[in-house]
Amino acid sequence: MKFSVQLPTDRVARGDEFTGLAAIREMAAAIEAAGFDACFVTEHPFPADDWLATGGHHSLDPFVSLTAAAAATTRLRLHTNILVLPYRNPFVTAKAIASLDVVSGGRVIMGVAAGYLKGEYDALGADFEDRNALTDEALGAMKQAWRGASMKLDGSRFHVAGNTMLPRPLQQPNPPIWVGGNSRMAMRRAVKHAQGWSPFPISSQFADRVRTAAIETIEGLGERIAYLTEYAASLGRGEPLDVNFVPFGLQMNDPTPIDSIVLRDQIEELEAIGVTWVSVGVPGESRAEYLDSIARFGVEVIG
Repeated sequence: MKFSVQLPTDRVARGDEFTGLAAIREMAAAIEAAGFDACFVTEHPFPADDWLATGGHHSLDPFVSLTAAAAATTRLRLHTNILVLPYRNPFVTAKAIASLDVVSGGRVIMGVAAGYLKGEYDALGADFEDRNALTDEALGAMKQAWRGASMKLDGSRFHVAGNTMLPRPLQQPNPPIWVGGNSRMAMRRAVKHAQGWSPFPISSQFADRVRTAAIETIEGLGERIAYLTEYAASLGRGEPLDVNFVPFGLQMNDPTPIDSIVLRDQIEELEAIGVTWVSVGVPGESRAEYLDSIARFGVEVIG
């Protein structure tokens, strides 16, 4: 089992406590020292007020945050969790990912999804109704651009008549792509386009809000992993898929102290059904508390 932990650059209201350069460097270095394999950041360039009023959050730009983390570490992987691909031109995103992969020495994990926030889509001038087709198109276009050779491609929002992108990512043919979402559409996208699938726990009560399927139990997750495996086999895919899951009860910014024994037991159950990574949030109302939680997690769970 490998571990990715939230780098809390979504706490922009706290100023330098979590989002200043010194803070990001200190937290990233502590994450690496504790034994985590990756740190992750979220993305919300322009969230709608009604979503913010009901539990939503801001965040720093993911590429700025992860570049700062890269500069303070040597082996820690840099995990976008997640990029909403239809928010931007796929080649601008491909350039940012390739640049981060190069400057970090090949440490990017690109978590992506189609997203669900119509208010943010509208503000960014992105096509909400066609978001799934745009996500698939972006993945294909980005992988072609990362080859570093002249390419031609007609897309729904672009025309490439002969263009080349350099530098290529250090990880070839591309940095690992993990597709987020619980739906069968997201799972099929992961099998066809990616190296991993990133489901997350959500109750049936709230699943409609994030426009995905509910996952409420480990057994339910196991059923979906079985489907993922069967679908990959039906397409003749031999390459294994990582499965990255957020453990039940360990969502972002939860102030509840972690019960390490219960969490270790759950991680063993997740590993038994095919989960290979877990992404976690750790408590900490201040940076000092967050750093203490990181250190404790390293000793009591990873160790």
